[in-house]
Amino acid sequence: MKAMGIIFSNIYDSTLAELTGVRTIASLPFGGRYRQIDFVLSDMSNSGIYNIGIITKYNYRSLMDHLGSCADWDLNRKNESVVILPPFAEGDNSVYHGKLEALHTAVHFLERADYDYVVVCDSTVLCNIDFRPVIAYHIRSGCDVTVIAKKETKSSGKKRPLILKTNRKHTVTDMMLDTAVRPEYYTGMGMFVFNRQQLVDTLNDTYPKGLTHLEKDYLQRRFNDGSIKISVYPFTGVVLQNQDVLSYYKNSLRLLEKDVRDGLFNPDFPIYTKIRDEAPTYYCEGSEINDCLIADGCTLYGSVKKSILFRDVFVDKGARIESCVVMQGTRIGKGANIRHVIFDKDATVRDGTVLIGSPEHPIIIQKGETV
Repeated sequence: MKAMGIIFSNIYDSTLAELTGVRTIASLPFGGRYRQIDFVLSDMSNSGIYNIGIITKYNYRSLMDHLGSCADWDLNRKNESVVILPPFAEGDNSVYHGKLEALHTAVHFLERADYDYVVVCDSTVLCNIDFRPVIAYHIRSGCDVTVIAKKETKSSGKKRPLILKTNRKHTVTDMMLDTAVRPEYYTGMGMFVFNRQQLVDTLNDTYPKGLTHLEKDYLQRRFNDGSIKISVYPFTGVVLQNQDVLSYYKNSLRLLEKDVRDGLFNPDFPIYTKIRDEAPTYYCEGSEINDCLIADGCTLYGSVKKSILFRDVFVDKGARIESCVVMQGTRIGKGANIRHVIFDKDATVRDGTVLIGSPEHPIIIQKGETV
């Protein structure tokens, strides 16, 4: 039962415009010291999936800098490795628009591989999952595709790319796209298991016909005409889906909840990241820190509440920070009053600055910006 992996690094970049202007969504910092790709990459490594293709579109320099040789994920192996798959690498003359078209840029990578199954994942979905029982479940189901999904217990106004209804055997009986969540339906997590050769045949068949979207042009179309069977693998753990700025902000602050942290960071199934050695955070006399997640290397003189601070953040005397996400290298000046703000890396806040967003509309300060 050999499996390989494919990860999309750019699919939802446009929905996090300010935060992904200079990077892929896969390399977006999250949780104080991680990048979003760390979660799915760690899940694959922990599950024994060592041959992985990462499909990129643009702005992937920071992603490559972060991954390096992939030694930190135990993926720098002799016969299996992580491969960056940029557009145009195989002679294509256009940048992809959907997942199906993106997968076609990796078709030669898939054709050359000697694996039975492919695990295909977004990098917007953060969870701690073992793919081995998922693949075993896919084999037992006898279905063409298995979708990893989480069951919804109540209605929600949030739209999701894929929602599914199943029978008792978890075979899909109804499928809808880009619609509000409904009770007793499953929400697709952007994670799929395919038979490798069947996926290759599908890509070679759909690409010449101008079909670009995995969910709409393949899954729904083939499901509606009865030519494929789809199963759902119910996932019951913690799932954070960062598909827009608001979900990124709210999910970042959800890390302050113990059950969320415990669900994501299992010591027996760790989440790896690029190792950076930093001095411990310095909590100065008179500083007030309450209900925060703070990385190494910070210097804190002021007040910080219910916030996520990345490495090397400096908070000067008299500054007050509440319900914020503060990325690496940010400097907060004396007497600043900051609430509901997302600071990208290396931002600077002048002395006495007041920035007040709201829980539903956080302010975004872009990378390197001074306010």
